[in-house]
Amino acid sequence: MEYMKNFDEAEKIDKLRNKMLKYILYKKRTELEVRQKFSQEDEKEVDDAIEYFKELHYIDDFDYVDRSIQEFINLKNLSIKEICYKLYQKGVNKKIVDSYICNHKEKLIEYEVNSAQNIWNKKIINLEPEEIKQFLYKKGYMDETIQVISNFE
Repeated sequence: MEYMKNFDEAEKIDKLRNKMLKYILYKKRTELEVRQKFSQEDEKEVDDAIEYFKELHYIDDFDYVDRSIQEFINLKNLSIKEICYKLYQKGVNKKIVDSYICNHKEKLIEYEVNSAQNIWNKKIINLEPEEIKQFLYKKGYMDETIQVISNFE
């Protein structure tokens, strides 16, 4: 009887891990996203499965931050503040985000200046420089970034 109970429990854990793995492999996920998705499951089993996938590096918030920021840099015009906000929304720990920002500050500042310049170049056709500056401030661009690009004009 005990054998069947253990077998059923192992099968349940295996099913949970398989569902979780499909969810993680479909798209890179943060630990919080996985926890939210599987919040209806047994908490201890979810914790164990998350630890299992963390050990295998399927769930890795440091890697998630790196990949996400690379994607933002390649595809979008964002301020550093917007990048941080998007990562916080995904449940990434503030310390992880701040650490990444500190370790890649020069690259991110260069990216922010280029992003602001791209926005400036697109908006200068229809807006006055002061309106563009206000737009950039609202988007979270640093004062220094806005000063640098507005001095080019």
